Amino acid sequence: MPSRKFIVLLLLALSAVVAGAQTHPKAPKSVRLYVFDNGVIKGIDPARFLFKKEELATTEMVVASYLIVHPKGALMWDSGAIPDAELTADSSPVTKGLFTATRTLKSQLAAAGYAARDIKYFGLSHYHGDHTANANDFAGATWLVQQPEREAMFAEKAPGIAQLPQYVALKNSKTQLLKGEDYDVFGDGTVVVKAAYGHTPGHQMLYVKLAKTGPVLLAGDLYHYQEERGTDKVPTFEFNKEQSLASRAVVETLLKKTGAQLWIEHDLANFNKLKKAPAYYE
Repeated sequence: MPSRKFIVLLLLALSAVVAGAQTHPKAPKSVRLYVFDNGVIKGIDPARFLFKKEELATTEMVVASYLIVHPKGALMWDSGAIPDAELTADSSPVTKGLFTATRTLKSQLAAAGYAARDIKYFGLSHYHGDHTANANDFAGATWLVQQPEREAMFAEKAPGIAQLPQYVALKNSKTQLLKGEDYDVFGDGTVVVKAAYGHTPGHQMLYVKLAKTGPVLLAGDLYHYQEERGTDKVPTFEFNKEQSLASRAVVETLLKKTGAQLWIEHDLANFNKLKKAPAYYE
């Protein structure tokens, strides 16, 4: 008969196995899209976007990020403006420059049942600091990035709006380097990275085809305000205006062809209508 000590050790070992098995979330049967709230941007000068205050419904912008969960893995898209380490556990508002946030990205991921270690792929729409705050947390994932974007991010002189310390760990990540072509992340057309160069050298978007909701285009900073659509106005800090306008033309055609919803990442009015994690779209 096994000794008491042996039984105790066996139970502990089994507990460890069970605990280990529970660390990975159960894969869904179809694609899910979670929306995370990473705060707001206040005090924006509309002239930087070639608008007057009265021409915009609001000058304020939201900061969002997204988790896309596919039966074959999870993809994190963008990562906020204020690093989790600078936010508080009690969700008190923290302001850093024009950015104000309350909830950590980590806590919102956890509420959806995920942690950074569960993320198979990581993508940034682009390298500006209001999208990269927690990028280093996902260095263990495969980084999906456009070649000109990566080159700019790690150039000898980093771009002015970039925050290199926030994403420096990505330099050594397993990387899927893209050169403007569509990239079908899971091979079934439901999650596709699409280039939209112009705002930055390698700005990109994410097309997500959901079974019930239909297609959604996470457009990053192709636009900042709804009022930009149908105009030739781009921010004064745009990397390449002509590229941006060309990308917008391609996107508007895509929207008509697919019937996809356009989610402008900084659009506060649209964001306020969306359900937030742990709720999700499918």
